[in-house]
Amino acid sequence: MQEEIINRVTNSKLKTFDLEEIYPEGKRVVFDVKDWLFQELILKEKDFRESVQNHDWSQYKNSFVAISCSVDAIIPSWAFMLVASELIPFANKVVIGDLELLETVLYQELIGFLDLKEFINAPVIIKGCANKPIPNSAYVFLIEKLQPVARSIMFGEACSTVPLYKIKK
Repeated sequence: MQEEIINRVTNSKLKTFDLEEIYPEGKRVVFDVKDWLFQELILKEKDFRESVQNHDWSQYKNSFVAISCSVDAIIPSWAFMLVASELIPFANKVVIGDLELLETVLYQELIGFLDLKEFINAPVIIKGCANKPIPNSAYVFLIEKLQPVARSIMFGEACSTVPLYKIKK
């Protein structure tokens, strides 16, 4: 007689947290100010302000924008702030930096607002293997948020996890 196969993972109290599930959908854009520099090297205030004024900022509607400068030029802080002030009414989020910093900031904010009631005193698996650009720092933000409430935290998939944290008795 054949025994019924029981899925112990499904029947367990294990809770899985997948960072991809909270990934904010939307276009990611790097806004490079180098094109508005004289010879891609020097910021001339009058020309820079004119470029800012004449740019179509509406194209960044509902986008996540990282403002950067890809050339070795000295850019004053006010220039990044000026660009940001024009982007803010349209973009979902604006940072000064690269796309990894943008994703880091997004996840830091999202994880900060998480309601973790379902994870209280539970064994938790933080799912690995992401198809979306989840920065390593997001995993640290998540463990920092989960550790005070979870009984244990593991990383990976239910079939093969790496233990990270367990309440000491």
